[in-house]
Amino acid sequence: MCAKFNNNKYKISPCIILALMSLFSFSMQAAEIKVIHAGQLLTVPGKTVLNKQTIVVTDNIITDIQSGFVRAKEIDKAARLIDLKDSFVMPGLMDMHVHLQFEYGANNTSDRLKLSAEDKAMQSVSFAKKTLLAGFTTVRDLGGNPQPLYALRNGINKGWIDGPRIIAAGRVSVTGGHLDVDGMRHDLIEKYSPSSLCDGAMECRKVTRNAIKYGADMIKIASTGGVLSDTNTGTGQQMADDELKEVVATAHALGRKVASHAHAADGINAALRAGVDSIEHGSYADEDSIVLFKYSGAYLVPTLLAGDTVVNMAKTTDFMSEEIKAKAVLVGTDMLKNFNRAYQGGVKIAFGTDSGVSKHGTNAKEAVLMFNAGMAPMDILKSATVNAADLIDKSATLGTLENGKLADIIAMDKNPLKDISQLQRVGFVMKNGVVYKHQ
Repeated sequence: MCAKFNNNKYKISPCIILALMSLFSFSMQAAEIKVIHAGQLLTVPGKTVLNKQTIVVTDNIITDIQSGFVRAKEIDKAARLIDLKDSFVMPGLMDMHVHLQFEYGANNTSDRLKLSAEDKAMQSVSFAKKTLLAGFTTVRDLGGNPQPLYALRNGINKGWIDGPRIIAAGRVSVTGGHLDVDGMRHDLIEKYSPSSLCDGAMECRKVTRNAIKYGADMIKIASTGGVLSDTNTGTGQQMADDELKEVVATAHALGRKVASHAHAADGINAALRAGVDSIEHGSYADEDSIVLFKYSGAYLVPTLLAGDTVVNMAKTTDFMSEEIKAKAVLVGTDMLKNFNRAYQGGVKIAFGTDSGVSKHGTNAKEAVLMFNAGMAPMDILKSATVNAADLIDKSATLGTLENGKLADIIAMDKNPLKDISQLQRVGFVMKNGVVYKHQ
């Protein structure tokens, strides 16, 4: 039995005091501390690489970084040591353009008919895990079937499934444009036409609001035609200026950013004038584009891996239509030289692959292509960390390894600043303080 404690003001049961003390003690004991010994450590891409460092992770937060290898027991008796003394350690990578709900290939047409939405959702779980294990702890998924995508995002956030942190886009597209359906008989086109189609500024305003209403973290549009649209409508501007401006104004008013798929210069420049936050692909950005990029502060997400993938597919496979093959070879080949012009012109660049066109889990090949196109290794690492975090407004919690930030940490055997292909061989992955891979 618990007797009551009496004084002039209060009657407090010792049971209550003991319960509160127990709860406080439990919360203190519940904190999980991990101590990482990093042989080489890049805390902030763009700054100096440090040697022999100790990172302290408390639950999911970085709480200290110290010089030297500090014994785990000196930090906390129950701390777990993670030995990366022979590794290069850096912030988790971010891919700003993925499609986790599909993977482009010869079976896409039959899969659309044979696989249910539930089947595709299960497949996306597999693709998400491959992406995470490749070292990509955060991605922007730029659209597909919206509700299964939002469910995937939410399931990962709740810890039900393993995958990268997802910023999920809702699509807004014009009738007959790149994000509409094509290449099938008319009754199937009617069946599969998305609810995200709009024509005219006011209709695009409503569709944008609906996308946000139903769960979109951001908006994806297509200001130009696309390479993989099975139609000969080209890669020039398709979304009208007033439609572009209305989507951007509506999204921004509701606190959402806008990414625009854009290949040809007219569509790139129209989207930039409308105020989009990023241009995806940017294949034919011209001198005016570079001026507009720098004036607006928008990012270029180059997706060189998508271009490389479709060029190879066009040359080595026979499942593409002639319209797609022609566009793939032309645009995919031109992307590299135009990317270098944008980079040399000082355009802000955020790492993105269009994975889904390429195979999931091979995202880091983009870094090799960026390097081959003339981008410096440190700038590549910045594009996949610091710049990406800025693009998604997560700089306060992601992109660098500093006290108070989320513990998204990866490691590889060798320094990617000396050999950028090392990013393709990530051997350690921690996201949000949880270790998912340690080879």
